Amino acid sequence: MSESKKNPKENKKKDTDNKRKYNKKSGSGKSANFNKSTAKKTVNKTLQNKNKSGKNPARKYSKPVASKNPIKIIPLGGLGEIGKNITLYEFEGDMFLVDCGMSFPDEDTPGIDIVIPDFTYVLENKDKIKGLVVTHGHEDHIGAIPYLLKNFNLPIYATRLTIGLIEGKLKEHGLLSSATLNVVKPGDTVKLGKFQVEFIHVNHSIPDAVGFAISCGAGTVVHTGDFKIDTTPIDDYVIDLGRFAELGKKGVLALLADSTNAERPGYTASERIVGESFSNLFKKAGRHRIIVATFSSNIHRIQQIIDEAVKCKRKVAVSGRSMLNVVNVASELGYLNVPDNVLIDIEMIKNYEPWQLVIITTGSQGEPLSALHRIAFSEHRQVEIIPGDMFIISATPIPGNEKLVSKVINELMKRGANVIYEKMYDVHVSGHACQEELKLMMNIVKPKYVIPLHGEQKHLMKHSMLASQMGVSEDNVVIAGNGNVIEITNGSIKISETVPAGRILVDGLGVGDVGSIVLRDRKHLSDDGIIIVAVSIDSISREVLAGPDVVSRGFVYVKESETLMNEINDLVSDILERCYIGNIRDWSSIKIKIKDGVSRFLYSKTRRSPMILPIIMEV
Repeated sequence: MSESKKNPKENKKKDTDNKRKYNKKSGSGKSANFNKSTAKKTVNKTLQNKNKSGKNPARKYSKPVASKNPIKIIPLGGLGEIGKNITLYEFEGDMFLVDCGMSFPDEDTPGIDIVIPDFTYVLENKDKIKGLVVTHGHEDHIGAIPYLLKNFNLPIYATRLTIGLIEGKLKEHGLLSSATLNVVKPGDTVKLGKFQVEFIHVNHSIPDAVGFAISCGAGTVVHTGDFKIDTTPIDDYVIDLGRFAELGKKGVLALLADSTNAERPGYTASERIVGESFSNLFKKAGRHRIIVATFSSNIHRIQQIIDEAVKCKRKVAVSGRSMLNVVNVASELGYLNVPDNVLIDIEMIKNYEPWQLVIITTGSQGEPLSALHRIAFSEHRQVEIIPGDMFIISATPIPGNEKLVSKVINELMKRGANVIYEKMYDVHVSGHACQEELKLMMNIVKPKYVIPLHGEQKHLMKHSMLASQMGVSEDNVVIAGNGNVIEITNGSIKISETVPAGRILVDGLGVGDVGSIVLRDRKHLSDDGIIIVAVSIDSISREVLAGPDVVSRGFVYVKESETLMNEINDLVSDILERCYIGNIRDWSSIKIKIKDGVSRFLYSKTRRSPMILPIIMEV
């Protein structure tokens, strides 16, 4: 990026510079523009529908179109977990996919880069699958697309920004030229075999997010994707509650909705609250430099940071590869409004005074390789902490990341930085619907069946309880698991069978080559280290020619444990002597005896169980 970069508004009607021609769908669907007054009327009408006791009256449903054949809904990821979202729909032999995301590794998957869904069942049915529709551009919904396309090239349908982000991922994997990418607008309808899929605008923490109305001979299913109800969004593009309500009047067979915030009462706050907090904090920064860490995909958040920087007459630099990629794509497509001469290259910050700068960076989750982590531990090549720097961590730690975030915050403070991260400052709001929004969605869609999506088991259970509060019978709420085949007709819903649906681990260029045994060994190594015992034996006489040599890694420091190492050496020599006397010539048997003998000895001495790796060289 340079200061001479053109205003992205001038390029708003242009596609990216790779000269690809998209197959743009021109549907006749209704516009998703739904103004604030309409949203308010919808909420008021919902409240008026409650009786004096505060409970909803008995629900009345319009009967969907009857069909002898059920619609099958098969979640292959995203249930009982956060991320890795992918769902397969089937009706009368035709199939299509919704989303194809990834998740990040946890403490049980050391050394793994990302986790993607198991595509076994998808590939078994690839002749039936008509396409992939995508709700929005977050990694947990698009991150596994390149790995699917390497095995199965299918048409992809998504909104303009989502396609732009998918393009970047496919380009990295060398798949862009062969991909079939179709730009679709909210209100458009795509025909996929016996399915009609209508795109409906929703609010989320990334622009161009959509939900789907999926129609077939069995009825209409509403799939919300990730959503919230924001009546004052940054782009003034309110969720199309009117269209959801129209579908509810016509009759909705099933609702599949986001469960991520099902435990949180009330409503999710508007993104504009964060902008107001930024305004106050930027003024308090005075003549100090401002560094904001946030999710790279939260374009509305980035826009507010840039807007406040412009007001304060500061330049903006971007750090972190994913942040740089998203800013470039969003600017080129017109989703970010960046005035001329505001963005500067991170290499140029040395030419400006601290009070002239705002740096936007990745690493809000404390990831060890992220830009913020490298800044905190003085490993960043361009950014070095100056005492008084204001760091704003504009995100809430994902469950499991709390320690990583705390470690970064503590390190920043040690180096004299002023760190803003507490909830009291309103520097982050969620992109997912809380309880009242989930209840409102159920109220206007009026589904016969409810299937909670996207969340751990506790989130799915809480969502099912909300459905019961809204008058949906417990028999009509299904809490499924990955791989469950949910069959729905107008008269019944059931889980009929289970198909393969697990996780595939990606480590470097290896996809699926790391399994449970490798992970077990990695955990073993990380827990207790390794002892390597090497010995050379004459192939004819079976006498020991060299060794045994004992090497310790991650177990004890050899120079301070010479006595223990000598005892291991003597033990191995004794084991080899007994094998020689007993005429044991099989190498595997000798290795097992060395491994078992050394393991028992070390546990008795240290109460630790390092991995024992015997190496026998035949000379």
